[in-house]
Amino acid sequence: MAQTNAVPTSPRDIRIEEYAYELPEARIALFPLEQRDASKLLLYQGGSLGQAQFRELPQHLPPGTLLLFNDTRVIHARLRFELPGGAPLEILCLEPLAPAEYQQNFSQYGPVRWKCLVGGNRKWKTGKIEKQIAAPEGTIRLTATRLARVEDAFDISFEWDQPAISFGELLALGGIIPLPPYLRRENVPSDEERYQTIYARSQGSVAAPTAGLHFTDAVFKALDAKGIGRAFATLHVGAGTFKPVKAETMEGHHMHEESFFIRRKTLEALAGALEAGKPIIPVGTTSLRVLESLYWCGASIGRQGAAAAHSSLHVAQWEPYEQPTSLPAAQALHILLDAMNTQHTEALEGHTQLIIAPGYRFRLANGLITNFHQPHSTLLLLIAALVGDDWRRIYQYALDNGFRFLSYGDSSLLLP
Repeated sequence: MAQTNAVPTSPRDIRIEEYAYELPEARIALFPLEQRDASKLLLYQGGSLGQAQFRELPQHLPPGTLLLFNDTRVIHARLRFELPGGAPLEILCLEPLAPAEYQQNFSQYGPVRWKCLVGGNRKWKTGKIEKQIAAPEGTIRLTATRLARVEDAFDISFEWDQPAISFGELLALGGIIPLPPYLRRENVPSDEERYQTIYARSQGSVAAPTAGLHFTDAVFKALDAKGIGRAFATLHVGAGTFKPVKAETMEGHHMHEESFFIRRKTLEALAGALEAGKPIIPVGTTSLRVLESLYWCGASIGRQGAAAAHSSLHVAQWEPYEQPTSLPAAQALHILLDAMNTQHTEALEGHTQLIIAPGYRFRLANGLITNFHQPHSTLLLLIAALVGDDWRRIYQYALDNGFRFLSYGDSSLLLP
């Protein structure tokens, strides 16, 4: 059974100050190790702690485990402009607005609109700014027009004067991979490869699903030899993953929304694992959010009826805590498969604001492979939801034993 953790108060009442630890700057990994699978692997199982190298992961997974990976690909989302007076301005593309579907937007040869963060916005006095981008076809002139505010970001329209170049190609030529802000360094050439998983496929993220950065072809071969299954979903990681919790209690924190995509093959694999009693372990917090969101999407359709299938693939921040249900997990997945049959589609798209905090009851996940997260973060709350107060022991063990922290840091296998 998946882990259940009880807390005496509502998750809304959780005080983020209680989820802190001292993280010395020197423990933040600024660069990855030369070999991906040479990272350390903290082992937590039923309260006991130990360590290994990541390449030894297969021998520490329960027999028959199904791993769920996030195959999103980080895009060159940072675009640097220079204002007429010479001041720098940076636009970070967060998510497409028109067309709103990622792949359709990337394939456009005409104007597109994106929700963007703008660094130096107060210096942007006029509506349009331009950037020159070198391309094999010649120099491309990219124009950005600020249209309106969208929550804490801006609606930005992009146009360019080379109709043979798609917007996806334009970003690849003129944009920069967005590294996490806490690294506080400029990109180096190796980031192009190392800030992507080796299985990254679907473009759309502004941050990597970093738990997957440790996997190599050799590790995959070892997993196959041990009979460990794998399935893939897509969740496009947004900049909100780095958003600090500034509210005193979680009641005042607005959880960011992220887009996810799930394919029939993956749903069938997950349902089969559940029905066979095999453990499902997501690789990373993003995969975990997809996995648990699937349950709530299925429960929502089951509650509202099949007619709601087109509109119910959205999980609100507090939905699991406000809409309790005893629906079996496998049944929730079969509801989604039935929705696919009704819609004659091989994939479903949804959006999730799910916050996983102490008090959450896991429906599908039996463990987690993950890196080490920042103090005062929603990701640390997720870890605490999975392992309870042992999160303090886990993080202290990592600090005491030379583990490297955050995106380019070491990994852990958490089996409650």
